Amino acid sequence: MSPAAAKRHVVAVAITDDLPVFELAVPCEVFGVDRADLVDPWYELRLCAAEPGPLRVRSGLLVQTGYTLDDLVAADTVLLPACNRTVQCGPPPALVEAVLAAHARGARIASICSGAYVLAEAGLLDGRRATTHWMNALDFAHRYPRVKVDPEVLYVDEGDVLTSAGTGSAIDLCLHLVRQDFGAAVANEVARRMVVPPHREGGQAQFAQPLARGEARSEIAPVLGWARDRLDQPLTVAQLARQAHLSPRTFARRFRDSLGVSPLQWLLEQRIRRAQELLETTDDPVERIAARVGFGTAVNMRTHFRRFTSVPPQTYRQVFRRGVAATR
Repeated sequence: MSPAAAKRHVVAVAITDDLPVFELAVPCEVFGVDRADLVDPWYELRLCAAEPGPLRVRSGLLVQTGYTLDDLVAADTVLLPACNRTVQCGPPPALVEAVLAAHARGARIASICSGAYVLAEAGLLDGRRATTHWMNALDFAHRYPRVKVDPEVLYVDEGDVLTSAGTGSAIDLCLHLVRQDFGAAVANEVARRMVVPPHREGGQAQFAQPLARGEARSEIAPVLGWARDRLDQPLTVAQLARQAHLSPRTFARRFRDSLGVSPLQWLLEQRIRRAQELLETTDDPVERIAARVGFGTAVNMRTHFRRFTSVPPQTYRQVFRRGVAATR
């Protein structure tokens, strides 16, 4: 089957009344704009009415759609954007049933911001780690005590069910879904066209307490770029600390406060992400890529790569190579 004849991945967005415009606009931008020059076929976006109309966006716009909850059940990916307080406190039963039916038939389910309330009401988050907007975290945890709420991250990927934090994290989640489907190079190109970072550092805790974390971010930010330019070199916390003009202990503490991970954990993630791009966009053997991203040996890279992505480098290359070819 040629790429053009391949089945189009359908993304269904549940539309409830008075939903915020930004959380709806992001899926429309990421999945609704035809990017067949990157991957053909691209996604098919369907806005599905989750309750009787007329359905308004918070800015006063009307959403007119011929898609219903039946279309949502049949989709490959279901997105539940942020919703107003009425929907949070009592998600429409028909929507909850449709989400359960979609999940039962194998759809990937994801929520943006307070859309997590619908997932929790459906019981899909019981016993799972999940997130929502930090301002809703306490209320969410109180209403759904079986959910392991993490209020500090931008998004949580539990495989078949994903949740994201407030507003701007809609971009992070949607790009993550593209990265899952088509690889890092395609997701990075979408981000470049949207003029946003392909992957933001840290979590939403830095936004929940901006005054406490602002100084650390300003000191550490230049070091991140410096380190990314030298991933092929052995880097230590002491070297990074010198670049920030801090002691290693102070640097490590402020780094974790800002980004939520240790410097060495961050370096490992950057090396994996760079390796993903090189596997997709070059013909370099694994041994060469391992040296270029600072793993030293192919064995070392394979160990870390598999732990991070759950597949070996060669499998990753085979899966995502076709999608990247379409971008050339």
